[in-house]
Amino acid sequence: MVIISRLMAKFNSYYADRPVLTITITNAVLGGIADTVAQTLTAIRSRQKRPLLGNAISDGIEMPDFDEKGAYNAQFLSPRRHGPPPFDFERLTRFMSYGFIMSPVQFHWFAFLSRTFPITKQSTTLPVLQRMAFDQLLFAPVGLACFFTFMTVTEGGGRRAVSRKFQDVYVPALKANFMVWPAVQLLNFRIIPLPYQIPLVSCVGIAWTAYLSLTNSSDEPIVSNV
Repeated sequence: MVIISRLMAKFNSYYADRPVLTITITNAVLGGIADTVAQTLTAIRSRQKRPLLGNAISDGIEMPDFDEKGAYNAQFLSPRRHGPPPFDFERLTRFMSYGFIMSPVQFHWFAFLSRTFPITKQSTTLPVLQRMAFDQLLFAPVGLACFFTFMTVTEGGGRRAVSRKFQDVYVPALKANFMVWPAVQLLNFRIIPLPYQIPLVSCVGIAWTAYLSLTNSSDEPIVSNV
């Protein structure tokens, strides 16, 4: 609790001086954490699916031949072929960059919602519902489109790759968004003060961005632009 209190105090101090920069750096760091979680989960799943050498022997599968020098076939035990994928630092950089770029947009969007639908003592429920509806019906679809476009382009894909990404994963991701974020944003807009709304979204977004990371990397290799 002491550490959390100190972090909150530091955040409040930095936010009071430079709110946009504070939110931007926070989102970039949390985006990196989210992709690290996603890559770790991918490595764990890959390790669980990897067939063990002992199982291959017990099942009666023939061992590969030795070469002329008696050296074992390196491809059979190659960690790159049979082990978990190596940590992708370029992918981590892409996620942190996306969080860095989108944070100012989020900051001004939340400020717009706060000004447009103010919460007063006389009216609390309706403005919260209006904020949530605007956020989910306008910002969420656009935000997801920006995410998949940014990731695909920075991975080296062109128009065909972006189109394929949207066909494969956009609609399932948007459906998952509508199952998670309306409830989160209702709580956020109703209870959380404005300076902490984006940090709360970022904290919940660790799990959400991990899901997006897994979704973004789950389809076939990128189709190059023609």
